[in-house]
Amino acid sequence: MNPAEAVPVALPATAGGRLPAFRTLWLPVLLFGLLALVPVLAKLGAEGFIISLLTRVVILGLAAMSLDLLIGFGGLISFGHAAFLGIGAYSVGILSSHGQEDLLVQLAVAIGASVAFALASGAIALRTQGVYFIMITLAFGQMLFFLATSLAAYGGDDGLTLSGRSTLLGRPVLKGDVALYYLALGILLVAYLFCRRLVGSRFGRVLRGARENEIRMEAIGFEPFPYRLGAYAVAGAIAGIAGVLLANQSEFVSPAVMSWQRSGDLIFMSVLGGLGTLHGAIVGSAAFILIEEVLSHFTEHWRIIFGPLLILAVLFLRGGIVGRLGRPT
Repeated sequence: MNPAEAVPVALPATAGGRLPAFRTLWLPVLLFGLLALVPVLAKLGAEGFIISLLTRVVILGLAAMSLDLLIGFGGLISFGHAAFLGIGAYSVGILSSHGQEDLLVQLAVAIGASVAFALASGAIALRTQGVYFIMITLAFGQMLFFLATSLAAYGGDDGLTLSGRSTLLGRPVLKGDVALYYLALGILLVAYLFCRRLVGSRFGRVLRGARENEIRMEAIGFEPFPYRLGAYAVAGAIAGIAGVLLANQSEFVSPAVMSWQRSGDLIFMSVLGGLGTLHGAIVGSAAFILIEEVLSHFTEHWRIIFGPLLILAVLFLRGGIVGRLGRPT
């Protein structure tokens, strides 16, 4: 049998119980529709604060979605995914400090550096599985973290304050918060559609098949390693783009953006929203950040409350928030 013909038969559309989420569009359409209306609705309240908060939701949702591509569809739990956020952020910071403030150049450098790091680290990490893969990705992430702290010319531990936001073809189009928000939302939508198309393709079916039964995929003629490495590189590139946006949103870059705690946050966002759905990562990002924001107004020890809440959500929200909303079967 031709391997290309075997994949659709071996991997029905319900592989892993994940794909049915894509048969309904109401939730992602509603989600992106509400996000598009945020600047309009923000005029009814504290406009600057709301747009800033939701910009962070969109940017971290983009990073969490890229991680969901690995965990939800490839079964690859990366504990160093924030390293790609840091690569994107430092691409902006380092280039800006040398006078290169054009967004297109910064994006190109961030994507190139993220893909290069993903291919180099993934070629090693993907030779392992389970806990070993988690620990190796953590080690690579920490390696970049300590590298960033040693860059005294770019702030070291203290970080680097940007002189301003990136320009686009020499024009300061991102100076306004609304413009940055819509740029981030547009990139999120494009990335979502791309990832959705990717996981629905033969590439995605092989990736999911390797997650469910690696030996079976090899038996029908598919070597999982290059597909996993490709997914790792795509996820790294998307997270690198999120890092570029994050640096522009905060106008500050520091090693904290690539710490293991940030990687843990991204994992929580993906799990909280619903693994294997893509849009669930965006929902999880919104829930994570909004709960964090609300609790921080009540007590400075909000993390003591936040931690158990996240654990309870993971234990009792089977399928995450998206699953609770009624994912079809």
